[in-house]
Amino acid sequence: MDGFGLYRCMTKIGISPPGTKTYAPYTPAVVVGNQVWLSGQINIDAGDDITAQTKGTLEKIDALLAEAGTSKHDLVFVQVLLKTMEFYAPMNEVYGSWLDGVEVKPTRAAFAVDALPADALVEIVVQAVKQD
Repeated sequence: MDGFGLYRCMTKIGISPPGTKTYAPYTPAVVVGNQVWLSGQINIDAGDDITAQTKGTLEKIDALLAEAGTSKHDLVFVQVLLKTMEFYAPMNEVYGSWLDGVEVKPTRAAFAVDALPADALVEIVVQAVKQD
């Protein structure tokens, strides 16, 4: 107790599936209670165009969410970083198809940045809240 109330014990579980490629010292996914936080995901191995990289990145996100015991159906927030806003429409087409069947789409922010790790064209960050 610190004068402001009781501390609640927080257990963090890191998720880093075998073969996961990281570009800095971070954990690809962290689970705290029913919340799942994914680091920014890229997939430069998927190809050198925005459509392929977006699809490959979303596949990595699906795999990490599954490893965390959840899915895109539990997403509450998505942040998309693009190398240029010229990539917005093709990224959005792939992203929209990926969300087909998701009843309540997550909130989202999308913007262009000066550069991304490993010269990726897109990086996607997500947060999910697992349903009881």
